[in-house]
Amino acid sequence: MSSDGAFALSGSWDHTLRLWEVATGRCIRTFKGHTKDVLAVAFSADNRHIISCGRDKTIRLWNTVGEVKKVYSDKPHSEWVTSVAITPSEAAEETLVLSAGWDNKVKAFKLLDGSHVADMEAHTGPVNSVVVSPDGTVAASAGKDGKVCLWKLTGEDKFTVSHTFDCGDHTINALAFCPTRFWLAAATNK
Repeated sequence: MSSDGAFALSGSWDHTLRLWEVATGRCIRTFKGHTKDVLAVAFSADNRHIISCGRDKTIRLWNTVGEVKKVYSDKPHSEWVTSVAITPSEAAEETLVLSAGWDNKVKAFKLLDGSHVADMEAHTGPVNSVVVSPDGTVAASAGKDGKVCLWKLTGEDKFTVSHTFDCGDHTINALAFCPTRFWLAAATNK
């Protein structure tokens, strides 16, 4: 969803992204470029950039007219990329893209040039979801290992785990931060 609530993005098994006008429910643009299912999409805070990822193991940066501006190729995931999140930032040069993959990793990249910043390793199974707190100081990831990891995104110990929550043998399929508080919701398989 765009920050103003006017537009929504969707990813599809037909290898495309779609941009929807919320007021009319009409698809106003189709984005083509992935070679397999698109598993996740995200808007930047300023709504000028779109990130997508999928089963083709790629992360793509798009402009809002549907052009691929960058395919992130610096230290990519070795398996499906299942989730992407963008840190809120006033300056695009400081904005990070976080990605989660079935290679058990969370990765950080610079938004504009796609350069690899960090591998964030704490999971022992495929990672299904990564989200960023509203203020951009914390990220959370979760997946098939039943763990939720909270990652520091600021300070000298940036990209390290601050807390881990173990949900036992419950696969965690999705996470969401509350937009106004530091509450985190998790969707599990049980």
